[in-house]
Amino acid sequence: MAKKAVATLQTGNSGRNHTKCIKMVKSPKTGAFIFQEEIVENDKVKEFFA
Repeated sequence: MAKKAVATLQTGNSGRNHTKCIKMVKSPKTGAFIFQEEIVENDKVKEFFA
């Protein structure tokens, strides 16, 4: 399923405009760190990490 999602992003030029971002966030319930993954446009990468 992941291969299919990646393949659909790479059709045409639109695939090069996106970046997979992973940031570590502290869980409010347990206090443990979790990873938040999202595919965002290159222009909005700094907003994702802010």
